[in-house]
Amino acid sequence: MGEDLVLQKIQKEIAENDVVLYMRGTPSAPCCGYSASVVRALKELGVSFLGVDVLSDPSVLAGIRRYSNWPDIPQLYVKGSYLGSSDIVKELEESGELEECLTSQGIACNHEGTGKACPAQA
Repeated sequence: MGEDLVLQKIQKEIAENDVVLYMRGTPSAPCCGYSASVVRALKELGVSFLGVDVLSDPSVLAGIRRYSNWPDIPQLYVKGSYLGSSDIVKELEESGELEECLTSQGIACNHEGTGKACPAQA
């Protein structure tokens, strides 16, 4: 796939989905610990997201790095904006700000496994 087409595909994915995670592997089978930690954090909050496997197409890996001008994978996008990589997501999760960040953007959380609704939904 040509470079311009890859960037257009990435722009479309980010525009059409509230939460997008560019990762190594898939949400059901992450291929690295960093991707797995972000998937876990999102799943624990019950956030619906699109997972894009950068390993399945080297042009997507190069494209997302070019798109964000950032080399790290995974990359999490919320409502069209780059939120961060696994280190940022981990810091936000530990401080409780990840849920706040998501709900302030209108992202529904349902705390998978706890049956607890996010404060914004209560």
